[in-house]
Amino acid sequence: MVKKLLRSVRDVKLASVMTAVFVILEVVMETIVPFLMAHIIDDGIYGGDMDALVRFGLWMLLCVAIALFCGVMAGGFAADASTGFARNLRKDLYHRIQGFSFANIDRFSSAGLVTRLTTDVTNVQNAYLVVIRVAVRAPLTLIFSLVMAFTISWKLALIFLVAIPILGSALYFLVSKSHPIFEKVFHIYDALNGVVQENVSGIRVVKSFVREDHEKEKFQKVSTDLYRNFRKAEGYMVLQQPFMQFVIYVCMLLVFWFGARLIVLSGNTELTTGELSSLIAYAMASLTSLMMLSMILVMITIARSSGERIIQVLDEESTLTNPAEPVKEMKDGSIDFCGVNFSYFNDKDALALRGVELHIPSGATVGVIGGTGTGKSSLVSLIPRLYDVTEGCVKVGGVDVRDYDLNVLRDNVAMVLQKNVLFSGTIKENLRWGDENATDEQLVRACKLAQADEFIQGFPNGYDTYIEQGGTNVSGGQKQRLCIARAILKKPKILILDDSTSAVDTKTDALIRKAFREEIPDTTKIIIAQRISSVENADMIIVMEGAKINDVGTHEELLQRNAIYREVYQSQQKGGNEA
Repeated sequence: MVKKLLRSVRDVKLASVMTAVFVILEVVMETIVPFLMAHIIDDGIYGGDMDALVRFGLWMLLCVAIALFCGVMAGGFAADASTGFARNLRKDLYHRIQGFSFANIDRFSSAGLVTRLTTDVTNVQNAYLVVIRVAVRAPLTLIFSLVMAFTISWKLALIFLVAIPILGSALYFLVSKSHPIFEKVFHIYDALNGVVQENVSGIRVVKSFVREDHEKEKFQKVSTDLYRNFRKAEGYMVLQQPFMQFVIYVCMLLVFWFGARLIVLSGNTELTTGELSSLIAYAMASLTSLMMLSMILVMITIARSSGERIIQVLDEESTLTNPAEPVKEMKDGSIDFCGVNFSYFNDKDALALRGVELHIPSGATVGVIGGTGTGKSSLVSLIPRLYDVTEGCVKVGGVDVRDYDLNVLRDNVAMVLQKNVLFSGTIKENLRWGDENATDEQLVRACKLAQADEFIQGFPNGYDTYIEQGGTNVSGGQKQRLCIARAILKKPKILILDDSTSAVDTKTDALIRKAFREEIPDTTKIIIAQRISSVENADMIIVMEGAKINDVGTHEELLQRNAIYREVYQSQQKGGNEA
C-alpha cells in the first residue's frame, strides 16, 4: 500500500529529501546544546573560567541559531512536500475515476468517492507531513540522546532502556485496538456524505412532502454512529498521553535520585553537576521523542484506513479497455445485436437482457417501448459501450464495438440519458460539451432542432445565461431540450434518446421528431419513450418485455399482432379521450 501511495510523490521528491536533511541537521544541533551546557556549568560556573563560559556560550548560541534556521527550512519544505503529495494523489484518484466504466463506478458510491477525494486524502497528507518531518526527527533524537546519555553515564542511561520497551508495548496495544474502529469510521463517513448529498440534491422533494424532521433523524442517526465510533477509537488513543507522561516523570525522578546520589557519593568524580543537567536534558529529549512517535502512530493509524480506501480506487481496473489495434473510423450508423445476453453483475443467472437478436439499418428511426425494468436502457447502453455484453456481441457499422477506439465510438454515438445533467456555466459552455469548437451559428441550429432556441432567446442574456449546478434554474423540459441540442452538436451517426422527451409537451415532442426526420435523415435515431405518440411514426418499433425483445414492427403491424403494444396504445388513447 505504501509503495503505491508513494508513486504520487513524484515532483516533490526533492522537497521531501530536503525536509529530512534539514531535520537531521536540526537534531544534531539540538543534541550538541546540552553537551555545551554541561561545560558551561562545570568549567564556567563552578570552575570560575569566564573564557570557557563565553566560549561555550557563543557555541551554544550558534548551535541554537543553526537549529532554528534548519527547523524553519524543514517546515517550509515539509509543507511543500505534503501539499504537493496530496495534490498529486487527488489528481491520480480523479483521473482514475474519469477512466472508470459505468460498471466500475457502480462498485463505489458517489459519496464514497467524494470521501476518498477529500477526507481520506487529507488524512494521508497529514500523515505524510508527520512522517517526513517528525518521523525522521523523533528516532534520531532518541538515538542521539541515548548515545550521549551513555557517553555521560551508562548506569543512569539504563533507566531509559527499561522505559522504552514498556512504552512501545503500550503503544502497540493501543494502535491494534483502535485501527479496526477507524476502518469502520470511514465507512460511516461515506454514509454521512450520502445522507447529506441525497438531502441537498432532493431538498425540493423533502420540503414539498414536509419531511425535514425525517431527514434530520436520518442525519442524527448517522452522525451519532460516527460520534460513538470516533469516541471509542479516540478513547484508546488518548490513554497514550497520560501513560507516557507517567513513565517520563518516573524516569526523571529516578534520574534525579540516582544522579544526585552519584554526585554526592563520588564527590563529582563519577558524575558532575553539569553532566547531570545535560543528562536530564537528554532524558527529556529521548522520552519526548517517544511521545512524538506515539503521535505519529496515531496519525498513521488513521491514515492507514484512509490509504487502504484510496488504494481500492487506484487498484480498480476499468472493465472497458481499448484493443491493441483499435478501429478508428465508423462506416455508418447500422446496429446489430447478435445473441446478446447482458448482466450488470456478470452473473448469467441475473440477466438484464436475454437472447437479443436485432438489426437496425443506418439512418433508421427506431422506437423502443416497454414497461419499467424490461431492459430498454440496458439495450441502448451497450451501443456506445457503456457496458460490455456478457455473451454475444454488438456491432456498429458492421464492427464489434469492442474493436473500436472508445473515443471514436462515443464521438459517433450520442446518448441523452434518462437523468439529464447540466453543469454550472453558461448555456453556450454546456452546449459546447458536444463540440468545443462549435460556432454560434451551429449552436443556434442545434437548439432549433431540439426546440430549445425559442426559450433560450426569451432569457435576458440569451445563450450567455448562467446555468446553476445541476440545471436547477431551468425546468425539466428545458433541461431535456438543452441536453438533446448538446448531443446533436456531436454530429453523431447514432443518436439515442433514453426517455429524454418525457418532460416536454406532445406538440414540442412532435416538432423535435419532425426536425430530426427532416434535418438529420442519415443519423440513426433510437427513441425510448413511454408515449406511443413519440414513436408511432418510427421506421421500426421494438417492444421489450421480461428482458427480451417481444416484437419488432411498425405502428400498424404491432397494433394488429402485438397484445402488449395494443394494450399500451388503447390505454393511452382512452386517457387522451377522457382528458
